[in-house]
Amino acid sequence: MEYKNLEDFIARAGHMNDGIWYPRVTSIISIKSKPALYRYYASMPSWFHAERIKNKSAEEGTLIHEAVQSAMVGEEYDNHTENTLAAVLAYKQFNDQLNLISEKNKIEYKIVNQQEKYAGTIDAIVTIGDKTGVLDIKTSPSVYRDYNLQTAAYMESARKDFPEVSTRWILLINTNQTCELCGSNRRIKGGKETLSLNTKNDYSINCLHKWSALKGNVLLKELKDFEMDYEAFLGAKKLWEWEYAGYLKKIGYKQ
Repeated sequence: MEYKNLEDFIARAGHMNDGIWYPRVTSIISIKSKPALYRYYASMPSWFHAERIKNKSAEEGTLIHEAVQSAMVGEEYDNHTENTLAAVLAYKQFNDQLNLISEKNKIEYKIVNQQEKYAGTIDAIVTIGDKTGVLDIKTSPSVYRDYNLQTAAYMESARKDFPEVSTRWILLINTNQTCELCGSNRRIKGGKETLSLNTKNDYSINCLHKWSALKGNVLLKELKDFEMDYEAFLGAKKLWEWEYAGYLKKIGYKQ
């Protein structure tokens, strides 16, 4: 990740807590290679075009985050769009079977690990069945390996405040439309349309699609191998500290 200057680095890569600057978990894991992101940039006509879509996608993802977090604690959300309404409806239907439980004080829960020197914000600490753990909401096309490092860092810190925390989940929420004629799917995110043709229907290639109303899709994945993932996160942190040693020295950050 590139930063314009020291002030930009301080503002975007971390935040202050009790007068001490800590790097953000998401900044640290940005050091890891992201093949899916590279393929995305390669498929775009220009870097600026790719950035515009990526930033708009992030804004849409933030709205879904906020709407679903409100639904988790039984609150109304005041900033609904067609996208968030579909996502929340799908989440509620999914949760009728899952019975995920959280509390308002465990949403957007801020952590600071003073020993390893990092900070972050957990989407939610939840209980599902007989397990309590860290839940991270994602609106990406799939569950990526980066999420293992991110949630491991969160879990290590969260269980200092909540000893009952024992696992991590990714809650993947997306919206799409299905063609009523051929069964293909269309996903629009950040203004970019992605078609997934129904390969079982030869007609789908030439179909003049008739798209359904927007609907949400929800996937819950529990992540295993916490110890290995946390070790990898600390390794990524070492590399991140090496990469930005110049900025960190000016801040007075001590590893």
